[in-house]
Amino acid sequence: MGNRGMEDLIPLVNRLQDAFSSIGQSCNLDLPQIAVVGGQSAGKSSVLENFVGRDFLPRGSGIVTRRPLVLQLINANAEWAEFLHCKGKKFTDFEEVRQEIEAETDRVTGANKGISPVPINLRVYSPNVLNLTLIDLPGITKVPVGDQPADIEHQIRDMIMQFICRESCLILAVTPANTDLANSDALKLAKDVDPQGQRTIGVITKLDLMDEGTDARDVLENKLLPLRRGYIGVVNRSQKDIDGKKDIKAALAAERKFFLTHPAYRHIADSMGTPHLQKVLNQQLTNHIRDTLPAFRSKLQSQLLSLDREAEEYRHYRPDDPSRKTKALLQMVQQFSVDFEKRIEGSGDQVDTVELSGGAKINRIFHERFPFELVKMECDEKEMRREISYAIKNIHGIRTGLFTPDMAFEAIVKKQVVKIKEPCIKCIDLVVQELINTVRQCSNKLDSFPHLREETERIVTSHIRDRESQAKEQVLLLIDVQLAYINTNHEDFIGFAKYVQIFCVFVCDASHLICQVIRKGWLTINNISIMKGGAKEYWFVLTAESLSWFKDDEEKEKKYMLPLDNLKVRDVEKSFMSSKHMFAIFNTEQRNVFKDNRFLELACDTLEEVESWRASLLRAGVYPERVESESSGPAENFSMDPQLERKVETIRNLVDSYMAIVNKCIRDLMPKTIMHLMINNVKDFINAELLAQLYSAGDQNALMDESQEQVQRREEVLRTHHALKEALAIIGDISTTTISTPLPPPVDNSWLHAGAGGLYRGSVSGALVLVSGVFQGCRGPF
Repeated sequence: MGNRGMEDLIPLVNRLQDAFSSIGQSCNLDLPQIAVVGGQSAGKSSVLENFVGRDFLPRGSGIVTRRPLVLQLINANAEWAEFLHCKGKKFTDFEEVRQEIEAETDRVTGANKGISPVPINLRVYSPNVLNLTLIDLPGITKVPVGDQPADIEHQIRDMIMQFICRESCLILAVTPANTDLANSDALKLAKDVDPQGQRTIGVITKLDLMDEGTDARDVLENKLLPLRRGYIGVVNRSQKDIDGKKDIKAALAAERKFFLTHPAYRHIADSMGTPHLQKVLNQQLTNHIRDTLPAFRSKLQSQLLSLDREAEEYRHYRPDDPSRKTKALLQMVQQFSVDFEKRIEGSGDQVDTVELSGGAKINRIFHERFPFELVKMECDEKEMRREISYAIKNIHGIRTGLFTPDMAFEAIVKKQVVKIKEPCIKCIDLVVQELINTVRQCSNKLDSFPHLREETERIVTSHIRDRESQAKEQVLLLIDVQLAYINTNHEDFIGFAKYVQIFCVFVCDASHLICQVIRKGWLTINNISIMKGGAKEYWFVLTAESLSWFKDDEEKEKKYMLPLDNLKVRDVEKSFMSSKHMFAIFNTEQRNVFKDNRFLELACDTLEEVESWRASLLRAGVYPERVESESSGPAENFSMDPQLERKVETIRNLVDSYMAIVNKCIRDLMPKTIMHLMINNVKDFINAELLAQLYSAGDQNALMDESQEQVQRREEVLRTHHALKEALAIIGDISTTTISTPLPPPVDNSWLHAGAGGLYRGSVSGALVLVSGVFQGCRGPF
């Protein structure tokens, strides 16, 4: 064996491999093993058959190994084989083993050269083998055949990498001697995942097929492309020997004779051949398991601890016990109630840092989404002013009114209040959706009992829908209350008298009126002649009566004040020489608006500023050019006389003031109404009535029927927990204080650059003169 006292280790890993394969590899443990890697027809299958001493692997042209074969060799007094997928059936005829491998491969991959990463587990007992665990992987191929996809090379490479990239896997890199070693796919893959050469063992096959006068002595002596663990040469049976049913024992004897009689190899004959390779692999795998055993035990213990609590719950579990079902139902409903309240009210324990909970989302609806919906309600300024104008005219009728009529204000306000219904109903809909989402999230813990989850969601969702209709009725009632009485004596309402008192200060001689400031900001007057200083920036102040501009924003030195009577706004195309955006103000009576200028061209830095100023001017009664043509009615129906515009602007400001009061009230009452009629009511319902509703819904035993997934989960947890405990018990009994062969030191291959071309004579020598350039990355321990 080569490592006395550790003989139990490889069979132990085999048992663990079978145990974890039977439960679907749920433990996700990287068990120590040896992966056999090489190109097509490199001789991998022959090496494995020589180990066993039997012909049992499929043969043929092209890609033959199409699924990984996990081959567990166990030293025993008798000889037989068994598969994990048909455990208990002993195969004594190894021809049947081959047929079963082919049939099991075709079952998963199809019969036309398809591949699959799902392994086949085969265990061989024999007195002629040493304890080993090997994985025969598909040969590396370049060209797809049959049903193979176009990316077959990448698929096979990925499959191989899944095994050899694990730190617990030794790599048996098989390369035929009659090909260029520098182009070995097996060594290239091994170099990618094991750059230090800690896990790679080289095998050179087909030494007897090299051209006459050539040999692989430098490779086998580890002088060319040296590996830390070195190379071992083997001589397999030829295809003629296989077809002629040459006995493997005779083949092994012929192999021994080849090394003893060949002048290039007889000095190293004792370290060559299949028996020596088998001993080395046994020793190396045993050492490798010994080295990885502490980490392996730690991983087993970690997974056992993670399953302890769940397994303890399942161990005394009796699915058909009525008292257990009743207790579980009470616990589930109570837990659902607690989870729902925590998600709504917030909780200091187990805070979710990934997404907002139901309560946080509802809070955002109350204080962000709903106010935004109120603000963004469609309000066409031109259309509103038109409506106010028509209301004033219709109230006065044939007479010309001297004062602004209250009824016009009231009519416009009621129309605006009615519009609030839509965002209020939308707010309730959003809250309902979040409540239902919260119910579904809380019911995730009921997945083990699908009927209970379904009934719980149905009952609570139905109650939420009932409360939704009541909440909507109450909210619509709040809107109707607002419509029932327009309170113009509200302390926050500017009122007409208050409006005049606060915003309109009459000078004693009544020569002019200073009104509410609508907007302030910097603007550039663009059409001042160069002789007078050219375009210049001023501080503009817009009121309901005039447009004034000052030298600066301190407003101490007024440059000009332009009355708004008969003014309109016109678009101006952006100048080629200027980066600013412009608009113009002009007088409809063809008068100069500013000194000797018919137009006052004003410029802003951005188009958004232009639109904002145009909206402010519209608010002050300065309309865009041809506004009458955009009207839905005849032009004569809409008067633009200054007196009417004053009244329109007065009512517009009063409407703004009153709607601000209504919006403030609604923003305050909406969350309170929804909390009282819906959220708090639903919480109380879940706490007090959900259990009774579930009992009256039907058979409680049916409610507490487990899902099939839960049954499988319980069985899997118990099996896995038992397997982990057994594995730890076995590992705990093994003494790791045994003698093992230390890993060879890194190979000094710095001399390679001096003369790699003359080291490897024969059929591969021509190509390998490029070794120092192609495999420069192999310098160091690999």
